[in-house]
Amino acid sequence: MGVHVIDGKALAADLKERLAAEVEALINAGARPGLATVMAGYDGAVEAYERRARRLAQELAYNYICEALPKDAKEADIVATVRKLNDDSRITGILILKPLPRGVSEAAVYEALDPLKDIEAQHPVNAGLLALGRPRYVPSTSAACFHMLDSYLAGSGRDPAEFYSCSNVVVVGRSKTVGSPAVSLAFSRNATVVSCDEHAYKAGRLREHTLHADALIVATGVPGLITGEYVRDGTIAIDVGTNPVEDPRTGAIRLLGDLDFESVAAKAEAISPVPGGVGTITYVCLLKNVAHAAKLAADLEARGDASKIETEFEERNTAAISGASI
Repeated sequence: MGVHVIDGKALAADLKERLAAEVEALINAGARPGLATVMAGYDGAVEAYERRARRLAQELAYNYICEALPKDAKEADIVATVRKLNDDSRITGILILKPLPRGVSEAAVYEALDPLKDIEAQHPVNAGLLALGRPRYVPSTSAACFHMLDSYLAGSGRDPAEFYSCSNVVVVGRSKTVGSPAVSLAFSRNATVVSCDEHAYKAGRLREHTLHADALIVATGVPGLITGEYVRDGTIAIDVGTNPVEDPRTGAIRLLGDLDFESVAAKAEAISPVPGGVGTITYVCLLKNVAHAAKLAADLEARGDASKIETEFEERNTAAISGASI
């Protein structure tokens, strides 16, 4: 039998349909979700991401705001914009689009976020909860990877929990938004987990790790990094890469993944394509987090805790920055 190419578009469509019903119920209850994006120092890829997020948000009847700052925006201006959005009741989730301008501290920008609106779990409080296995939010791309894996396993007649508990999951790439959260999600599923990055590659040891993967997640931003020589027969390969590459003959731009698709597909049980794979699911997972944030805010207000939200945020923010226990 040939490799199974996992249909990310179909999975995204199903997830979107379920999310639409959830959002309709929230709106009827007076808790309309709202997404804000913050762009500074953006490029073509970031603008494309913002457009797709905007379209989906508007299609689902979310409130939507895009704060587009100049590419030379100062850190203080970005932080001030984030704090303004923290106070905007129409917005339940805030997405900081990267890259940020040179000299701007990502840590300072993320620490300015209200943790209840930090839908990508980059504030120290939310990152800590995720690492502890008690996530408030799961970063959208890593959530999409495991939605794809879980759905494929269930669809092929296997119990995902049983699969993970006796399998090796190898994650290549350690970014704060994809690789590291994916490691936490694999641990929470009781898998044996190996995390690799450029240091393993430079040491010539990446292949010895990836060859043991029952499930392989690759998020490096290096097109075609993982070839068939790096994977064992029967692995399930999830490709997070979306690398725009110019065809030297035609000049056309096409998207390539971090996997060399043909050679990996020749050995894998299943593989995700690029495009049409993880990326299509990621947008829905992002908007799902925004809806979850709206529900959390509505639940706090219903309990009479609305006035405590800002105080809780400030206390947790101060504690996280100072290293105190919370």
